[in-house]
Amino acid sequence: MPKITFEKIIKAERNKVFDIVSNYEEFQKTLPQYFPSIRVRSVRDNVAVVEEHLSIAGRELVMMTKHVIKYPELHEVFVIGGDAKGSHIVERFDSVPEGTKITVTANIKLSGALKIAGLFAKGKIKNGFVTIMDEFAKIAEN
Repeated sequence: MPKITFEKIIKAERNKVFDIVSNYEEFQKTLPQYFPSIRVRSVRDNVAVVEEHLSIAGRELVMMTKHVIKYPELHEVFVIGGDAKGSHIVERFDSVPEGTKITVTANIKLSGALKIAGLFAKGKIKNGFVTIMDEFAKIAEN
């Protein structure tokens, strides 16, 4: 299924950017147009299991995810159930002279009818992730 990689420079300090982009508990409040529902099911140390709805590429994905946080350089999301089960998203945060460079690598696996749509929607899925990251950047830069 689609493998997506992109980088974004955000003109803000790394810890601030990380705090915004990895704060899954606030996604519904921060970006409700992309995260219409977020329910934290359990948290243990730096690992959380979250039920989330993600609107991307014209579709709403319902997923059970595991968020793993290594502050302030890594946020990993493993999709453990739902429409994109088996997907893996890695967000790396590096300090650069301009602020923070985020590198996103996503291996997206879709199921059922979404699997067929995914073959034709790689560009839309990547654009969706880029748009979400652009929104996070606007928040961090203000």
